[in-house]
Amino acid sequence: MSIDVRPATVFEDVKALVGPKRADASVCWCLSYRIPSTINNPMRGQERGEFVAKLLEEGPLGVLAYDGDTPVGWAAVAPRSATTFARNRKIPHVDDLPVWSVWCIRVRPGHRGKGISHHLIEGAVAFAREQGAPAIEAYPLDNGGAKVDLTMAYAGLRANFEAAGFHHAADTTSVLSGHPRVLMRRDLD
Repeated sequence: MSIDVRPATVFEDVKALVGPKRADASVCWCLSYRIPSTINNPMRGQERGEFVAKLLEEGPLGVLAYDGDTPVGWAAVAPRSATTFARNRKIPHVDDLPVWSVWCIRVRPGHRGKGISHHLIEGAVAFAREQGAPAIEAYPLDNGGAKVDLTMAYAGLRANFEAAGFHHAADTTSVLSGHPRVLMRRDLD
């Protein structure tokens, strides 16, 4: 298996990773941290996918991991200032650097346990660096090796970010699936 990570620009590939199985479902599309809840919460069904398609017209929404031509993984990455993390009360700002955030890692069933999340993290780092980011942050679960419900593991795991050269920059007051989230950072210069 050869994994290639590249910017998420193809709607159908983004849909394969973060779109719902049913077109009328009002879930995911990885919008909850990307846009304000006043815009996100009222959207229903296909309107969510149409919103993502319009966002893609402005540029990549993150990175996708491919096994050949098949999209097998997703990482949402964008400037923190363009996300709800810019004003999140539970996730602190360490300083005033215009950092980028990576907040969602997803690997398709059937492809998990093969190191794809590590490729996605490195791909997100490379993408942020190419866009001129001075640093990149993540807000993963500090699960201490405990099992994490796969649905709630989207934030990533501290150990995976440490393996990618991120360091613990701050504690947060955010908790997900019973595990505290920590602010991890990697300088890019």
